[in-house]
Amino acid sequence: MGVGHDHGAGSTGQRHYGRLWAAFVLLAVFMVVEAVTALATSSLALLSDAGHMFTDVLGIGMALAAIAATRRPTGEPQRTFGLYRLEVLAALANAVLLAGVALYVLVEAARRFADPEPVTVGPMLVVAVAGLLANIVAFALLRQGARESLNVRGAYLEVLGDLLGSVGVLVAATVIATTGWWYADPLVAVGVGVFILPRTWRLARAALRILVQAAPEHVEVDRVRSRLATVPGVCDVHDLHVWTLTPGMEVASAHLAVTPSADVGTVLRDARTALHDEFGIEHATLQIEPLAPADSCGPADW
Repeated sequence: MGVGHDHGAGSTGQRHYGRLWAAFVLLAVFMVVEAVTALATSSLALLSDAGHMFTDVLGIGMALAAIAATRRPTGEPQRTFGLYRLEVLAALANAVLLAGVALYVLVEAARRFADPEPVTVGPMLVVAVAGLLANIVAFALLRQGARESLNVRGAYLEVLGDLLGSVGVLVAATVIATTGWWYADPLVAVGVGVFILPRTWRLARAALRILVQAAPEHVEVDRVRSRLATVPGVCDVHDLHVWTLTPGMEVASAHLAVTPSADVGTVLRDARTALHDEFGIEHATLQIEPLAPADSCGPADW
């Protein structure tokens, strides 16, 4: 005998769909402006920043596509968990994209140390300020969602990296304009690359942890097992599994061996309440296995 909870509740990323769209449109428009200005002024720094912003637009676009897919009913009975995992896959793709950008920035910075290139400082300053403002707005739009959704967090980190890139371009342009020291540009690029890489690793690690169905870091499986064993009427807990379906949606399944006199409904209610209130697990499938009167109340043999 078992009981399950419906997984049809909306994921956290869906609640921030409108903010993602606003950030996408804002950055896409400014990316075009920055690229055109870079080509008109022959500014490699601006062209690189436009490429970085392109990764923001692409990353947010993937996030939007993933969330849109989870909002659509699949109509396929074989997809019993829906398409929630697409958000996690998009976050992993964003992490790979971020790592590629960071490595490119570091390689380009090394090349410029060996052969620094002059830039047209005036347009560089103007567009850097405009880019900074655009990224601040996008950053504010995505900040709340980044705390709840791994997918939104991937887009948020890309915008954060580009925001720092805009600050770096602004600082480099100011230093070059006041001192003529061309090495400011590659130094700033190294700083941005070093900032991006560890955050990219954390994002990829979180996504991979979900994909391999490891237990959430904040949930101790042994504590869950011990707590379920204290539910009145429960003799043994086995085949316990705890995993994350998508960020904000923790899932558990377990077999509960109960005494012959135990009330199944009461056991299920108490077990679900414990999982929800003490561990934040709202989606649980519990298999009740009543023992025969002759069986002892102890650990199962399987």
